[in-house]
Amino acid sequence: VQLVESGGDSVQAGGSLRLSCAASDHTAKTYCMGWVRQAPGKEREGVAAINTGAGTPDLADSVKDRFIISLDNNKNIMYLQMTDLQPEDTAMYYCAADFGAWYGCSPSSVLKFAFRGQGTQVNVSS
Repeated sequence: VQLVESGGDSVQAGGSLRLSCAASDHTAKTYCMGWVRQAPGKEREGVAAINTGAGTPDLADSVKDRFIISLDNNKNIMYLQMTDLQPEDTAMYYCAADFGAWYGCSPSSVLKFAFRGQGTQVNVSS
């Protein structure tokens, strides 16, 4: 499956963005999809995951009260709605997917997924 992210932009602190991840194949065929981010000089961080069958979301503690992950299996698009953005949210955001349950479906397991997009940049200024 090919994944293409979009929606990244530059915003001020407190602003909102919605990232999209379009899949080339039916998202319902995957087991889990999610988002990973990487800031310059920092390790990759699993941000959010969603079980594509049950629609169960899971978010990292750092974003739990501000981000929402959702999935439209009819359009084969996954979203990350981000609110109250802060400078520490500045990063390249990647979507990822996997077809099996080997790693489970959590923000940390998304880091191990085999399929990943090219990323979309989010910049948050103070």
